[in-house]
Amino acid sequence: MADALPRLAEVADGVHAYLQPDGGWCLNNAGVIRVDGGAVVVDTAATERRALRLKESVDALAPGPRRTVVNTHFHGDHTFGNKVFGPGATVISHAHTRTDMAATGLALTGLWPDVEWGDVEVVLPDLTYSGSLTLHADGRRVELLHLGPAHTRSDTVVWLPEERVLFTGDIVMPGCTPFVLMGTVRGSLDTLERLRRLRPVTVVGGHGPLAGPEAFDATEEYLRWLQKVAAEGADRGLTPLETARTCDLGPFAGLLDSERLVGNLHRAWQERDEDAEPAGPLDVAGVFGEMVTYHGRLPACHA
Repeated sequence: MADALPRLAEVADGVHAYLQPDGGWCLNNAGVIRVDGGAVVVDTAATERRALRLKESVDALAPGPRRTVVNTHFHGDHTFGNKVFGPGATVISHAHTRTDMAATGLALTGLWPDVEWGDVEVVLPDLTYSGSLTLHADGRRVELLHLGPAHTRSDTVVWLPEERVLFTGDIVMPGCTPFVLMGTVRGSLDTLERLRRLRPVTVVGGHGPLAGPEAFDATEEYLRWLQKVAAEGADRGLTPLETARTCDLGPFAGLLDSERLVGNLHRAWQERDEDAEPAGPLDVAGVFGEMVTYHGRLPACHA
């Protein structure tokens, strides 16, 4: 997949999904919304090389100088490419996302030290919001909604109500194992219900292929199963890693990056305490080490 080319799919007039196959670790999707004089870009990319390729596609679709970049959450595969759009771009995120970007820095690069990250750096958002924010882009409404915590403590979805297109970030990742290590299972389930109420026609997940609202159902089914597996493992006195090793993935065996189960179980374990802080901090590096142990080697990252 290292050489697989991204694909642009026009999902509404002037609205494109930028899809990076196969959607595995750090192979995220983005969005390009054409407006007069430029574009609104939903998320960027993990490495300098991939971010520059995204920029080439944006420049071809919307050659004007106007660039607004929305970061749906703080993870580097969605934010490290902010830099390539230059100092003239306005970068927007939720306020907590900016805080988490600053605190986390380039930590993602340490998980896969052999990836050719290039000249990446953390370019923090210029503009933050809480609750919701509407961009009025030459007659097109682009709504930024803070729903969650879900995948992280501060996820943004980008909703185009007229076109009924929804960019979910990593709250929804069709064909991929959901990941809530830095978020919350319960919050994700609540958020999925809120997303359903928007009644989108097209769902552009943070990774994976294009989908419709059925992607909400698939994500919910996994998370409900996760809660059941966590409860059974805890009742047997097992650790999250032991539980992952002994459970049958069943219908979820075909999802990409199944090792995320270990991280998800750690979060589900924490949430068995109903008084636990939603999306409270966990030992991410330590849990990632357990995910590597479960997988038998470092998971492949073709960024």
